[in-house]
Amino acid sequence: MANRLGSDPKQSSAIKAVPEVCHIYCATANPVQIIVAETEQGHGILGVIDGLLPKGVEEEADIKKHKQFLRTIGYKL
Repeated sequence: MANRLGSDPKQSSAIKAVPEVCHIYCATANPVQIIVAETEQGHGILGVIDGLLPKGVEEEADIKKHKQFLRTIGYKL
């Protein structure tokens, strides 16, 4: 398998210095998928698919329960 650009740690800082290189941040605990496209000009990221479908809608009683739990453990005043 060919060595892809950026897979060698020695190349990493050189790539980061190129202004055309961007960072994509995805803060989630869910599994994610990245959609990558390839054209004659190169590769590009089209988007990030963030994980799972919601299991339901939080009701007022659920919100109160979560807030009380956070207060109980000292996380939220």
